[in-house]
Amino acid sequence: MSKRGKVRAKIVSAGLVIAIVFLITHPLSAKYQTNKNKVKQAAQQSDTTKRTTQKKNFDTTRQKARPVILKQDSVLKKVILTLVDTLKKKPDTTRTDTTSLKDTSSVIVIADTLNFKVSKDSLDAPISYSAQDSGVLDIPDRIFILYGKGNTKYTDMDISAAVIKLDQGKQLMSAYGSLDTTGNPMDKPKLVQADMTSNSDSILFNLKTQKGLTKNSYLQEGEMYVFANTVKKVSKDVLYAYRGRFTTCNLDTPHFAFRTRKMKIINKKLAVSGPTFPEFEGVPLPIGVPFGIFPLNRGRHSGVLAPTFEANEDFGLGLVNGGFYKVINENMDVTLRSNLYSYGGYTLNLNSKYLKRYKYTGGLNFSYQHTKILNRSGFTKDEFTQNNSFMINWSHNRDSKARPGTNFSASVNAGSTKFNRYVSNNNLVNFNNQLSSSINYTKDWRGKYNLSVNANHSQNNVTRLINLNLPTVNFSAVTFYPFQKKEQAGEPKWYEKLGIAYTGNLQNQVSFYDSAFNLRRILDTTQWGATHNIPISLSLPSLGPVQVSPSISYEERWYGQQIERTWNPRLKKVDTAINRGFYAARQMQFGISASTRIFGTYQFGKNSKVSAIRHEIRPTFSLNYKPDFMKKYYYSVQIDTTGQYRYRFSKFDGGLNGAFGEGAFGGVGFGVDNTLEMKVRDKTDTTEGATKKVKLIDGFGFNGSYNLVADSFKLSPISLYVRSNLFEKISITANATLDPYEYDVRGFRKDQLTLSGRNFSLGRITNGSIAVSTQVSSKSKDGKTQEQRITKDEFLTPDEQVRQLDMVRDNPAEYTDFNIPWNVQLSYSLNFSRQFVQSYTDITTQVSSNLSVNGDFSLTEKWKMGGNTYFDFKTAKIQTLSMWVSRDLHCWQMSINLSPIGLYRSFNVSISPKSGILRDLRINRSRTFFNQ
Repeated sequence: MSKRGKVRAKIVSAGLVIAIVFLITHPLSAKYQTNKNKVKQAAQQSDTTKRTTQKKNFDTTRQKARPVILKQDSVLKKVILTLVDTLKKKPDTTRTDTTSLKDTSSVIVIADTLNFKVSKDSLDAPISYSAQDSGVLDIPDRIFILYGKGNTKYTDMDISAAVIKLDQGKQLMSAYGSLDTTGNPMDKPKLVQADMTSNSDSILFNLKTQKGLTKNSYLQEGEMYVFANTVKKVSKDVLYAYRGRFTTCNLDTPHFAFRTRKMKIINKKLAVSGPTFPEFEGVPLPIGVPFGIFPLNRGRHSGVLAPTFEANEDFGLGLVNGGFYKVINENMDVTLRSNLYSYGGYTLNLNSKYLKRYKYTGGLNFSYQHTKILNRSGFTKDEFTQNNSFMINWSHNRDSKARPGTNFSASVNAGSTKFNRYVSNNNLVNFNNQLSSSINYTKDWRGKYNLSVNANHSQNNVTRLINLNLPTVNFSAVTFYPFQKKEQAGEPKWYEKLGIAYTGNLQNQVSFYDSAFNLRRILDTTQWGATHNIPISLSLPSLGPVQVSPSISYEERWYGQQIERTWNPRLKKVDTAINRGFYAARQMQFGISASTRIFGTYQFGKNSKVSAIRHEIRPTFSLNYKPDFMKKYYYSVQIDTTGQYRYRFSKFDGGLNGAFGEGAFGGVGFGVDNTLEMKVRDKTDTTEGATKKVKLIDGFGFNGSYNLVADSFKLSPISLYVRSNLFEKISITANATLDPYEYDVRGFRKDQLTLSGRNFSLGRITNGSIAVSTQVSSKSKDGKTQEQRITKDEFLTPDEQVRQLDMVRDNPAEYTDFNIPWNVQLSYSLNFSRQFVQSYTDITTQVSSNLSVNGDFSLTEKWKMGGNTYFDFKTAKIQTLSMWVSRDLHCWQMSINLSPIGLYRSFNVSISPKSGILRDLRINRSRTFFNQ
């Protein structure tokens, strides 16, 4: 035999050894497994030279091929099939030159290290497979079959079926289902690739081209479910469906669907269909659309925002909330929306959000209204009432980790005073008459000094008065101890606890009415002021149960104007004059206070449900002295035509910092605070004698003072208060001011205590308030508490809050909590006060009282209704009343909103799919009525 023939024989022998090792080590079907003893006997029949050569090749090949067998079975199978083809070829003995021998030697090295040339029909990745029953390998035909719940994974593709067949030569993978003993289908083929999932009767897939064909397929792509007779997959992300229906309902028999003959789906992008006809509960409708486009994008992406139809008696027919959404970059986006009405009115809204992680987040919103309302009142000759208004909302927050020690934040809500009035179908905005803004910068010098610079804005939409405070500067120095040693050793001396602090404030304010905006008038209303406060404190050791604390404070206030009031006999009224300049007022106060705590407990019997009641008393007593530095700034003014009544005014009344009190004070201050708690037997705790604490009253008490050096009205008004969260169900807060002096017939104070009169009385309550609120609900079905249901959302701008409320109102099935069968919230408030009328000639009592009720209850597991109302006792009228009904239709939702009473009346009926890709496919009916 020539050298070329010997080399070829060695290659064939090595291939046989590799094939035998693979058949022994790989768990294939028993039909093709080789008995180890037969292999051994066949190997012993070879001659000594050949056996030696095979052994060397076997050792080399086994060491290098074994990892490949474990990790890349598909590649090894291709090697075996290639070697089998080699056996069928006859050796070539015509080429015996030296060059050929050298090439042959190099081929032997390549074969031993498995660095061979791979054929074109080989796979580019390993295949992982498993089967519950068996696997069959047909080597001549290059076919591998899995039986019984087979599973095959190749790259990002996962196929599961009763039978899976792999044709190595054609690179085709096919999958089929099976029938159980009753003839029902089982283990139907399932294909998962990327975010696309399909279930079919049969699957045929080409591993090389990534093309496939399925029959009777059920396909899920994002929120969309597609049923099709035939689905053809032409690439990894594109497929075609023939004679199918698509829906967002996840039931086997969907509540609704859209039927079409042809459809194209591009993964994570969009779906396009031909002529489409809707059907409900399997009943087709005779109407359709010529084509359909359904977005399947994930995450943020630019696009058109579809409008909704609205009928408004005052604005006309309209298309609302239509616009465009644009993603500028990964940190910023912009939303443009508009409302168009048939009477000629329109609204433009520009909203932008920005976010940079670990840096800042915020949003800017600008709205412009051109309102054209039909004049139905008949008070004017004009057919329409027109108004232009705007609103600006800006929020900004900087991450605390961006620049430690400094912070910048903004919350701006400013605009025309009539803007909220003309927002349709939103009572929450219509009745919001207070707007405020704040822009704040703070800096902290390592806990020693603090600086804050603010710009503030406040606006009353009823009076149309706007106040701008800019800038407002606050600076403070944290309490430091000048006599304290740097290195403390042992107990500090009493003087080392002497602390000094400083707080300063600078304010500037401009006021104007938006209906009479004039730069000169604005400059006339400009005010400024500053305060400086230096408190000195000393912490002394406690004297047993009594804590004693002396204090000294100095405060100075700077003013930019003085106000003088005089009686005008000709006009018979009080005139006011403003003198501008620099003015200062000072005040100093000395004091020492003592406080302690007293406890009392009453124990009940062992058989009582109440274990004990505990009462804690915290009395405070202080001696204070304040010299009269303000006497020269107070004066008396006649306030009526008789001259009998005069009132004391300060020249600094009406200033930004207010005025110091008149007269010297040298007297005592007193106060008592109380808490009342109860211990009851805990039924939920199995431990013997277990109790739990219940707070009956969180705090109640009084405080006041008595001025020993005053010539009149020595006893100050007494402040009374009480607060409680009774049984953790009812929240009660009340406070009042008790004046111990008599009043004349016109309501002016007299220097005579009510205790000294004929009719014994503690005094007269001059002002006070009471607030009571409670929330009662049934036990939730899922066992979660209200605190567990609350989720922390990101900071929302006021405009985003309004839009979120609109979303809740329009999509109640997604936000209504059906786990709580019923829920009721009650809130009652009462406020009263005695104050001068504008002319200072009389005192009147102002009383306001209202009741707010909010609740909902479930009629069934799918039906829920609720509402809220606000009743004003002063006017004895219901100011607002809103009711809503929600119906969960599984894949659809229905909402009905009604506001039949009040200045702004409206109703809205909306039925729409829950899915985000079909949310604009809604049936909407909305009308708004505005009482002019």
